[in-house]
Amino acid sequence: MLTEGATFIDVGAYSSRPGAKHITEQEELKRILPVVNLLVKTFPQIIISVDTFRSKVALETITSGAAIVNDISGGNMDPNMFKTVANLQVPYILMHMLGTPQNMQKNPVYNNVTKEIISFFAAQISKLHQLKLNDVIIDVGFGFGKTINHNFEILKNLSLFKNLDAPILAGISRKSMLYKTLDISAKEALNATTSANTIALLNGANILRVHDVKEALQAVKIVNQISF
Repeated sequence: MLTEGATFIDVGAYSSRPGAKHITEQEELKRILPVVNLLVKTFPQIIISVDTFRSKVALETITSGAAIVNDISGGNMDPNMFKTVANLQVPYILMHMLGTPQNMQKNPVYNNVTKEIISFFAAQISKLHQLKLNDVIIDVGFGFGKTINHNFEILKNLSLFKNLDAPILAGISRKSMLYKTLDISAKEALNATTSANTIALLNGANILRVHDVKEALQAVKIVNQISF
């Protein structure tokens, strides 16, 4: 991934796929700290984003050399997370999720999905700014408590999130919204991923979280040719 041009590497030890098994904080730390330490030792210039909703995991991995905290819960699953990242003064990826990984896909309901997620971000960003943390990246959370229709509505309306004045991260790579729509497998969804990434970039995404770095960078370079 680094050789292919990845800007930073997202590392997590708590699976957040729909219906994933819950693990303890101790187990998460036991899994992730050796990986962070090994990556920092092997690739001294690496920028690591740690995928965790737990403030203690965020603190210990940043102390071990990680640089960014990526919180799928947007601060909703650990009341100490905002204070912790504010004290650390590291970039914070604020993601929207309805519910938890264990129940988020059971029956997600919104009156207006785009409006409700924008309101969520506005409220959470305000709290972070009050704590003097300004380096906030927003992630709409494709597939996290959203139906396929919700996901495509958000993708269509992604440009509206630019009003929040924060960089937008889009994580659509090989997700079920793509492969279920096309009745293919995740392994077969590279072309669909590139299409969705291109739409996201054209609609204002600043960062892509992907499995296929080379292909994503090609999409970025093509879109940059027509961006002004």
